[in-house]
Amino acid sequence: MKKTILLAACISLSAQLMAQFQYPKTRPEKVVDDYFGVQIADPYRWLENDTSSQTAAWVKEQQNFTENYLSKIPYRDKLKNRIKELMDYPKSGTPQKEGKYIIYYKNDGLQNQSVLYVKEGINGKEKILLDPNQLSQDGTVALQATAFSKNQKHFGYAVSASGSDWQEIYVIDMTTGKRTQDKLEYVKFTGLAWDGDEGFYYSGYDAPKDEKTKYSAKTEFQKIFYHKIGTPQSQDKLIYEDKEHPLRYVGAGLTEDLRFLILSISEGTDGSEIKIKDLKNGGDFITIVPGFKTNASVIDNDGDYILLQTNQDAPNYKVVKMDSKNPSPEHWKTIVGESKEVLSGVSLGGGKLFCHYLKDAVTQIVQYDYDGNNKKVIKMPGLGTISGFGTYKKEQDFYYAFTSFTTPSEIYHFDIASGKSSLYKKSEIKINTDQFETKQVFVSSKDGTQVPMFITYKKGIKLDGNNPTMLYAYGGFNISLTPSFSVSNIVFMEQGGIYCVANLRGGAEYGEEWHKGGMLGNKQNVFDDFIACAEWLIENKYTSSQRLAIKGGSNGGLLVGACMTQRPELYAVAIPQVGVLDMLRYHKFTVGWGWVVEYGSSEDKEQFEYLMHYSPLHNVKSGVCYPATLITTADHDDRVVPAHSFKFAATLQSVQTCKNPTLIRIDEKAGHGAGKPTSKIIDEAADILSFTYYNMGIMLK
Repeated sequence: MKKTILLAACISLSAQLMAQFQYPKTRPEKVVDDYFGVQIADPYRWLENDTSSQTAAWVKEQQNFTENYLSKIPYRDKLKNRIKELMDYPKSGTPQKEGKYIIYYKNDGLQNQSVLYVKEGINGKEKILLDPNQLSQDGTVALQATAFSKNQKHFGYAVSASGSDWQEIYVIDMTTGKRTQDKLEYVKFTGLAWDGDEGFYYSGYDAPKDEKTKYSAKTEFQKIFYHKIGTPQSQDKLIYEDKEHPLRYVGAGLTEDLRFLILSISEGTDGSEIKIKDLKNGGDFITIVPGFKTNASVIDNDGDYILLQTNQDAPNYKVVKMDSKNPSPEHWKTIVGESKEVLSGVSLGGGKLFCHYLKDAVTQIVQYDYDGNNKKVIKMPGLGTISGFGTYKKEQDFYYAFTSFTTPSEIYHFDIASGKSSLYKKSEIKINTDQFETKQVFVSSKDGTQVPMFITYKKGIKLDGNNPTMLYAYGGFNISLTPSFSVSNIVFMEQGGIYCVANLRGGAEYGEEWHKGGMLGNKQNVFDDFIACAEWLIENKYTSSQRLAIKGGSNGGLLVGACMTQRPELYAVAIPQVGVLDMLRYHKFTVGWGWVVEYGSSEDKEQFEYLMHYSPLHNVKSGVCYPATLITTADHDDRVVPAHSFKFAATLQSVQTCKNPTLIRIDEKAGHGAGKPTSKIIDEAADILSFTYYNMGIMLK
């Protein structure tokens, strides 16, 4: 007889739940899948159909139910107004040199999208290059990739609408300041690699077979095209395609001297293959890094030689120089060897290499010549995160940004010759951030692994176990969580809250071994790390289970979903945001196939067994009191389709046996997060904070 596992969602609403919350009814259907002899019920499969009238009606009912609950929280508007008040200050992006131009973003405070400005020289007269706020009435059209042509004759940019990954590309003639007739459609995950001034390479897809399902259907066969300015997209030249491997990403780039065209290819989110083409001497593409056992990226070229960042035989990465005509690894020359700290990236400027290291998730930068000599440690403004550190070879200075948990983004000027930084623009936020402080602790996980965690709070806080605490993490995809500033976190801490960020396995904080320790069959390590951090906060009197909230987005939403189903008694509140929650079917939608290298697939028997062990949707049980849960998603999320959140919400609502609410917040005209307008950011932050405080039993003054 086949073993049978019935999803708890099949169970009807209990009498106790009906007495607590009259949730909108979600119709269960008899849908059962067979996984290697194991029967798995999926009663809410119909919610995967994002274009059906039934799903639309369900969404509307859930939205109304959630809004009705949140509207009754007495201090919701107060929190919203405070977040809005603190966000209302001028913000400036990092100035970037582009020939005679300086370009940078500015936001007057509450503009939905930051405006791109340009001027000639740092002291020149500024003018608006592009204002995305003029592209839609509600601020839901956002800028994505941008790039000047080689001599700044043209400026190319991509835009996305309503948070979707789908983009359109346009071009501005810098002489006239007007948009050209060029328009490219059906692109996503692309850059703009200009080959001179008259054309660029980009990544594109064929038009979707059905426009109605383009936000959920699987996307396949990404290609590289070349677009010549002034010609229709139908005449774009196909540069590269792989007809045998539909599930691969491919991106195009050029070395600064435009000699080498670089193709970066991946079968998902881990592992890379690199091909190059010598545009000066001709010839076909050659493979310089075969896929997909390592991660590598081209830094630049030095004549015939390619500078490469790679983790081949170096889990923490190194920099090597290879002969483009003889690229096999036995001929590589190591320029910057592997370090104890992970090499997170390499940027350029003034003919120098700037190696970015992470020491316990904090940025450190070391400068080298192209041959790896003349090492110089660059002094940083503080313990935090650096971005925008680099420029072109001919430049001798540039600007970069620094931020931390208690420091809003500040702009610094860097002189390459002296290696010195000077403050260029200080934040104008209307609060004294010196009243907050950050410490870093190391927590012993279940297997003894030491997991770093940042803890930020208002100075003088008492460790009496009563502090409202938010624990945030990600733990996956070789991504590091480094210190960053957030107005909503400041508002949380203003009211006595403690904000914590845990650097879990699965991330990139300590190199490839750290990453591998939290992927595939090791994914449970990530949840164990997070649970250990939660327990540490309670044991050390920062908070209690009645005052602890957990939050995470995307892969972090999976983290929250798994931890709240594994240890529901440990937390008062759970906020899974745009989460990957159905681990058996995630790969069937949009670009979910790209995550199989990280998670595994339910189509493999061994991988099915460990996915089933932690899949949040499939581990919801009846008779359990789950934390107060606010699930967040958006109708245009075509990265992690909202069906994950829909099905998880319906399942939780059907079995919750205590007074803790299970709500789903579904944003309209929004996506996975990128490009979200300021107004929506404020609304969502206020809802999360008010829900969190309210379900900790805290009444704000």
